[in-house]
Amino acid sequence: MKTENKTTTLKPEILASLTPFFQEYDLTRFDLQHSASTIIERVLQYGSRVEVRWLFQVYPQKQIADWVRQWGEYALPEPHLSFWELVLGLPEKT
Repeated sequence: MKTENKTTTLKPEILASLTPFFQEYDLTRFDLQHSASTIIERVLQYGSRVEVRWLFQVYPQKQIADWVRQWGEYALPEPHLSFWELVLGLPEKT
């Protein structure tokens, strides 16, 4: 008997374990590249280690860092923003 792993994919790109973060979307139509900003935001804020690892496998670190520079201040709560700025080696805002 085969059991389903929580990290299996719905589409080849999107982890099944990410579904709680995207309840307002139809994930069968969710496009990995078109929805990159939303995916990066939700995984950086709510993702587990496995999901964050997946994020960095799917998107280049530069793309994630660019998103944090542009949108992090508006989209991530302060503890998350400071953490990701530190991890990504981004300069602190003054």
